[in-house]
Amino acid sequence: MSIFYPLGRLVKNNHIWSALKDKIMLRFGTAGTPVSALKRDTLSGVKRVREVGLDCMEVEFVRGVKMGVETAKKVGQAAIETDVALSVHAPYYINLNSRETEKVDASRKRILDSARIGNIFGARGVVFHPAFYHSDSSDTVYGIVKTHVLEMAAWLEDEGIDVLLRPETTGKVSQFGTLTELLEMSAELEGVMPCLDFSHMHAREGAQNSYGEFCQILNMVEDYLGREGLDNMHIHVSGIEYGPKGEKKHLVLEESDMDYHGLVRAWKEYDIKGIVICESPNLEVDALLLQKVYSEL
Repeated sequence: MSIFYPLGRLVKNNHIWSALKDKIMLRFGTAGTPVSALKRDTLSGVKRVREVGLDCMEVEFVRGVKMGVETAKKVGQAAIETDVALSVHAPYYINLNSRETEKVDASRKRILDSARIGNIFGARGVVFHPAFYHSDSSDTVYGIVKTHVLEMAAWLEDEGIDVLLRPETTGKVSQFGTLTELLEMSAELEGVMPCLDFSHMHAREGAQNSYGEFCQILNMVEDYLGREGLDNMHIHVSGIEYGPKGEKKHLVLEESDMDYHGLVRAWKEYDIKGIVICESPNLEVDALLLQKVYSEL
């Protein structure tokens, strides 16, 4: 049984997992309920994750936060009983740089609602795609996103909700969310840490897909966030199809050019801790593959 968040600038008091905080490891799991689960609900997903030998799961609020409080409590209890670490992915339609105020307000609400429900079942973080650039510069969008994230983090703290906000590295050149942008924001703001989607980073530039480049990424994490950053990773990975504008769709690892062996070797070399979420279409199959490669190094 294990967990990875050390005390410090991060979440400290989450009632679901605080009793387990002294254990450290790298966990592997799925983006949502495993494909092989007989039922598609989150509770069944948590149980199936453990049955197949994985130990974390990201709850996917794809089209809205529709889970109720009582269900969230049951999911949290199941997560404790099975020792499955949980996180949340906020609904996909989020744009904190929208030209329309009502869309920005709705985006903030989706993130906050994800954190509130996630907190009930012990989620360690809420992942979200922050914004689109539109015609604005990176610096302009950075300032806009930072202001919104700072306010949301303050509201969650005031509500006593111990869930990290995790803006995700994005896979399209039209989207705000480069590695540098998110590391800078995470270094500046309390209660914020990045979600590193290695497949997105590869798709965005057609590069960052070798052991050396993966090591450079982890070096940057340590430069900006210290050892604590490497000990509190939240990672997404899958095969990826991409073009000149970036990400097109997720693929099975073996059907893509993703150098997952080099990636896992870099994780091992830097002794990272945290959560690895597989987003491949075959979910648990590729998650177990990554776990196997990691354990054999």
